[in-house]
Amino acid sequence: RPRAGDRAIAVLVDLPDAPTPDHEAWRVRRAMAADWARELREARAQTGLDADLVLYRNVGMNNAELPGECWLHAGGELPASADELRGPPVSFDQVFAGHGILLAPTQFSTTAPLKLQARRHGFRAATMPGFSAGMIPALKLDYVEVNRRVALLKGLLDRATEARLLFRVDGGAGHRLRLDLRHRTAHASGGLLHEPGTAGNLPSGEAYVVPYEGEREGDPSRTEGTLPVQLGGEVVLYRVAANRALGVEPGGAVAEAEAQRLAREPAYGNLAELGLGVLSELGVGASGEVLLDEKLGLHIAFGRSDHFGGQIGPGQFSSPEAVVHIDRVYIDSLQPRVVVAAAELELEGGAVLPLVREGRYVVDFAGT
Repeated sequence: RPRAGDRAIAVLVDLPDAPTPDHEAWRVRRAMAADWARELREARAQTGLDADLVLYRNVGMNNAELPGECWLHAGGELPASADELRGPPVSFDQVFAGHGILLAPTQFSTTAPLKLQARRHGFRAATMPGFSAGMIPALKLDYVEVNRRVALLKGLLDRATEARLLFRVDGGAGHRLRLDLRHRTAHASGGLLHEPGTAGNLPSGEAYVVPYEGEREGDPSRTEGTLPVQLGGEVVLYRVAANRALGVEPGGAVAEAEAQRLAREPAYGNLAELGLGVLSELGVGASGEVLLDEKLGLHIAFGRSDHFGGQIGPGQFSSPEAVVHIDRVYIDSLQPRVVVAAAELELEGGAVLPLVREGRYVVDFAGT
């Protein structure tokens, strides 16, 4: 929804380099982004908006900070890597100041930094990491309806003081996790990015909240339990206390690698998000890219949370390259060995609301 004061749209593209080599999906996405910028420029007479393609060296990790400089593409063939960037760079602050609307179909997610910078500069941004042509049907949904469902779930999360989840692995004994939702306000990512200072994913369709991380003196987080996550063929059981995954149950090679990662990078173990996606209820299937897949159903994220209002940011990680926000999505096609057998919210006043049973929402979307 362009505004009277909007002058230009920026399309952001990250480029491969030697540490992070190129691949076909990335090449296709860059070419698509260049086409978007070209077609937007050609439509300048109709839209009243200019368009720039902004190139920068990839940051190597999802939701890491953007680099200090970028380049406005002058046209012609795209550089094949960041090492081929030529000409004088500009700062991202200059880009943010000169463009009211940003589209970011990047390899690595820009959601965290653009959420923070949108509040500072007042632009609107659609973050689209890993976007592919296969996601276009999810852009054709009725986003008024998507937004309505997301707003309903946000309202429930706002009223909740606790989420209680029961997971089953291979149909066996359950694993329980309690998430402390006190002292928090939930967020709605319903796909309507109309207000200045907002940034969010497209495709979109989730309500989400950062579990309480224990930052209030004398009031520790009550998040605790066991969180199973299927990584490849192996299910890793994370031991959670005070909103941190502190270790894993003994297992195979993947469990051992995760245990080492938690020991090396404690901020990675922060439970950064409880997300409730709605798109699978509207007929959308998994794409293999978290941009879309996290919008399908219930998910829990590890790592950075400051861009959602939490306490864990880049300063809590060992280096900028180590900063992550990783979503673990609980739908059959992505974690077939793990099912959310039950999820419920305890609301203020003590009422308990069933949320999920056997992997499906039991919330009355139609009647609310």
